[in-house]
Order: sequence, then structure tokens, then C-alpha cells
Amino acid sequence: MVPVLLLTGSLVLGACGATGPGEPGAGAAADRPVTVDDCDREVTVDSRPERIVSLNQGTTEILLSLGVADRMAGTAQWTDPVLPALADANDTVPRLADDAPSLESVLAAEPDLVTASFTSTLAEGGVAPVGTFESYGVPTYLSPAECGKVEVGDTDGEREGVLEIGTIHDEVRDLATLVGAEAEGDELVADLERRMAAVEPIEPTAATGGEPVSVMYWFANAESPYLAGCCGGPGIVDRALGLDNVFADQTNEWPQVGWEAVAERDPDVIVLGDLTRRSQTAETAAAKIDYLESHPVAREMTAVRNGRYVALAGAELNPSIRTVDAVEKVAAGIRELGLGR
Repeated sequence: MVPVLLLTGSLVLGACGATGPGEPGAGAAADRPVTVDDCDREVTVDSRPERIVSLNQGTTEILLSLGVADRMAGTAQWTDPVLPALADANDTVPRLADDAPSLESVLAAEPDLVTASFTSTLAEGGVAPVGTFESYGVPTYLSPAECGKVEVGDTDGEREGVLEIGTIHDEVRDLATLVGAEAEGDELVADLERRMAAVEPIEPTAATGGEPVSVMYWFANAESPYLAGCCGGPGIVDRALGLDNVFADQTNEWPQVGWEAVAERDPDVIVLGDLTRRSQTAETAAAKIDYLESHPVAREMTAVRNGRYVALAGAELNPSIRTVDAVEKVAAGIRELGLGR
């Protein structure tokens, strides 16, 4: 078995302008109430939140980066370990569940703001719909990366447009406004912008016939893999690096595709989700490689025969501040594989 290419990317600064426990952030003295636009509604907090519950890893890592761990009453729904730079702060926050918590456990934390990264979290079948939280007087904020998505089966939704990195920056600024950490939010966005600007697009080599490197992103599930379509977080990676996603014709966020169809498109490189949760089959990168190299169809693919793998954490494949990490790691991985300059 060819070992997966594991890369250490630059990490978001966990102490990005962070204040000490109990100390107000730069925006704490701002006039209240504060209101932000959130997709097709407004979210208002009447006073600075002091008991925030974050229901997905993406929004959790933003809040930790803003330096408000001392005002977080709980987190849930993790695919991976927290960013190392945020580990100490995260250790101070109660974890309500590794996966989806019950509504009762969230309410028991007495939240004054609930945040989430996915529409499905704040919906029937998730933790609870927005209206349920509102009936308890708890405001909720949903990542703007979910705006304009239409739920289609079990594909994590279909996008009406293309997600841009600026939407992730908007989420940082919105959360910073709601929690009173505007200066920290501006500093975090500036760092993300600087890192993104420093990554150079991939220049194809003779190894790909001078054509753009073709890639496939596999999040999870062996029997019917969830692969990235055109327009979510991996699309940001593709556009930044000049890559060709072999399933860019799919507007679903993570459509499920059969291995015969995957083999027909035969990508140069496979980007593997390296998840630590236990929700689907083939969660880790190692499990995915074992499956690929033993599958009678998949093992004949160019990427598999040549061991061309790059591993990303699940949080790097979902739209989040880790999208910049994904850009950096995929760029480094493809160059290490000799497929680009």
C-alpha cells in the first residue's frame, strides 16, 4: 500500500487578538442590540453573548480563533481534531457530543446564542429547527456558506451559485460582530487573505501532458462515495490552483457516484478526506486507500496505480477557515507528487 501524503499546512493563529478570560474584546462596548443578515433573515442579540453553543466544527473553530472560548458553553459535531493552535482553548469548552447532540443537552447549557455550519443541523432531523430555538428565546446563526443551497436527498444540498472565499470571510465578520470581537475578526480575515494570496497556481508539467491537473475529492463512504461537485469548498481550491475537478459538472455539494463512473473520469490525483469520526464507511485516508487498492475497478485508475493521494481533514473539505489550509496542502501535495510547478 502506498502511504498517504500527509502535509502540515500553516495554521490559523488561535490567539488571534484573543483577550484573557473574562476580558471584553474590542467590540464589547459596541451598542447593543446587534443585528446581522443571515441568509434570508436577521439575527439579533440583545446583549453580548456569554453562553455560546457551537454545533459544528467549522463555526466552533472560528469562535475559538476569535478568542471567546471563555464564553462558549458547549460544542458538538466534530469530524476531526481541533486545529492544534486552538487545542488549549478548546480544552476549556464542554463538548456536548462528538456527533449531533440532543436538543435537551443544548438547552441544558443555557445558550444565549447557537451557531451552526450546516442547514441540516438547524432543521427537522437535525438538532432542532431555527423556530424551535426561537420559541425558547435563543437566537441562532447559520453559516452564510449555506445560503442559496437547496436540499437534495443525501447530497448535502445543491448550490444555485458558486461559493467564494469571501463568504467565509463574511461568516468570520458576522460572528465577530455578534460576539463583540470585531477587531479579532478583522485580524483573522486579514491573515486568511494574506495566506491565500501567497499560494501560487499549479503550473502543469509534462506528467499531465501540459494539461491542468485533474482531481477528485472523496469525503467518505466506500460503497457509494461522496465526491465533491463544482461549487463548494473544493471549488475554491480548484479555482485558486487552476485544477480540473473531474466532477465539476455536478452542482450537488457532495453527490454520491458509483465507482464505474469515477473510473471513467480517471483523475490524476485523489484528494482523500482523513476523518476521525465514525459515521460512514472508509472515514480515514488509510481506509480509503485500502479500499481503492483492493477494488477491482478503482485499483485500475491512474491515481491509484501511481499512488497519487493527498489527505485533507474533513474540516478542510467543508467551507470554513480551514479552506485556506486545503488550498495550501493540495498545492504542496501536487507539487510533491511531481505533477505541477
